[in-house]
Amino acid sequence: MNGLAAFLSGVLVLIAIALPVSVGANDDSPPHTVIVVVGAAGTPEYLEQFVEWSDLWKQACAEGLGRFHGIGLNGGWQPQSQLGDGRPAETITESFGLEAATRSDRLHLKELLAAESQGDGPLWLVLIGHGTYDGRTARFNLRGPDLTTDDLVEWLAPIQRPVALINTASASAPFLTALSAPGRVIVTATKSGFEQNYTRFGRYLAEAIAEPAADLDKDGQVSLLEAFLTASHRTQAFYQGQGWLATEHALLDDDGDGLGTPADWFRGIRPVRQAAARTDHDSPLLDGYRAHQLHLIRSEIEAAMPPDLRAERDRLELEVMKLRDTKGDLPEAQYYTELETLLRQIARIYERSTGE
Repeated sequence: MNGLAAFLSGVLVLIAIALPVSVGANDDSPPHTVIVVVGAAGTPEYLEQFVEWSDLWKQACAEGLGRFHGIGLNGGWQPQSQLGDGRPAETITESFGLEAATRSDRLHLKELLAAESQGDGPLWLVLIGHGTYDGRTARFNLRGPDLTTDDLVEWLAPIQRPVALINTASASAPFLTALSAPGRVIVTATKSGFEQNYTRFGRYLAEAIAEPAADLDKDGQVSLLEAFLTASHRTQAFYQGQGWLATEHALLDDDGDGLGTPADWFRGIRPVRQAAARTDHDSPLLDGYRAHQLHLIRSEIEAAMPPDLRAERDRLELEVMKLRDTKGDLPEAQYYTELETLLRQIARIYERSTGE
């Protein structure tokens, strides 16, 4: 078996490093769409930070040749205290002196999600701001009416394209529980709705999504998983450096079980623990594998791969991960035989992609 193991290692090396020849960015895939919603900041200091984080997402989206939509930073919406009677409204009349905005940020998001529901490329929805949770309803605080989990359950239901929902606000964990589903990657800044202090995770995630240092597997691109792990570790390091008790613990869910996985359940980029509440009906894959296939900025090799080949490669990679997670349940010979078959198929995809 040593000879076969050595062969498989050689196949992995060929896949990982023998192909990174510059082939030019010729990405024919449907573009990513990134929607960044900046919530009610509350203070100028928070607003300055939220604008900075939003700009980082916008820059990464541009570098990844995606479409960017920003909500919450236009100059038209006024604080509720200036809305005449102070009551939130979906639509605000011109009598209140508004020019740039005639509808609430909540309604703007609803309309934008409806317009983007028919796209093919991944849809990234990033929430930057503050959140609340009263034990029953989780909210993301907006200028005007707030956004609730029930809102997004309804608005995301018709969307068939891959979705990455990233809620970097306080009290964001209930969004993961409510919105977890097959085909979605959910990231939240907290592990509970009762972690309601200001969160710093959003800053580190916005920095990591396009940062070479966050490329943990050194494949020339940063996946959402790698950005999540990097941001989580930096958040933890911040609290340790200050000598403070951490009041936020980020979670990632991409297997549809609604449980989520923290960064310290990974060794490198591979999950090594699973939630005790998982059942036999849950996905056979652990959290993280699908998130590692989602890149806002693709490498040249990745961008040059035709979409149909990339989809097949992604499917085979998930089969490899599933096989690795069941290694202990299989005879050794069967495990290596099945692994060899999958890796050969992946290698052939790379050969077809480069025309070799």
